[in-house]
Amino acid sequence: SVVPLLLHNDQVPASARTALRTARDLPLDQRQPHLESAARILHHELDLDCSDAMELVGLAGYSCA
Repeated sequence: SVVPLLLHNDQVPASARTALRTARDLPLDQRQPHLESAARILHHELDLDCSDAMELVGLAGYSCA
């Protein structure tokens, strides 16, 4: 996961950075919805392939559906 880099990159939408910060501050078993949200934001706002966005936030292999 490149989450630490995404958190400090001004080109990453603020809403995605907020979701990533929230995920970082939660216990492991509560992070996935926030990581998925960040991936969807990256996918839509930066026009990234959804599977690439999922991989960037540490959810490689997760479905974009």
